[in-house]
Amino acid sequence: MPKVKTNRVTYPEGWELIEPTLTELQAKMREAENDPNDGKRKCEGLWPIFKIAHQKSRYIFDLYHRRKEISKELYEFCLDQGYADRNIIAKWKKPGYERLCCLRCMQPRDHNFQTTCVCRVPQHLREEKVIECVHCGCRGCASGD
Repeated sequence: MPKVKTNRVTYPEGWELIEPTLTELQAKMREAENDPNDGKRKCEGLWPIFKIAHQKSRYIFDLYHRRKEISKELYEFCLDQGYADRNIIAKWKKPGYERLCCLRCMQPRDHNFQTTCVCRVPQHLREEKVIECVHCGCRGCASGD
C-alpha cells in the first residue's frame, strides 16, 4: 500500500530568515513560467527560468558557504526540498567553476566540436566581445574574467 502524503513539513530553525526571499523568488519563477514567448527565439523563452533558478541556488550557497548565516540543517533542508540545485552547488565549490551559470554549459555533448559553451571562455580570449549562451543566456561565467 502506498504511503499517505501529508503536507506537514517541519521547518528547521532559521527558516523565517530566508523564507521571504525564497517566496519572492518563487513568485518570480511562476511569473516567468507563465510569461508568453511571443517574438522570442525558442531557446530564449527558458532564459528567465534558468536565471531565477540560478539566483535561488546562489542565494542559499552564499548564506551557507560564504556568509555562514544558516545552519547545516537548514542548508540540507533547502537542498532536499528543491529550493536549490545540489549539483550546481557542488560544482561551485570546485576551483574554476565558481561562477558557473548552469550545468549544460560545461557538458561537451551539448556543444559543437565536443567542447564547453562559449560563455565559459574568458572575455580576453574571445574573438567576439558580446556573446550569449544559447542554453541559458549567460554572457560569461568563466572564473578568469
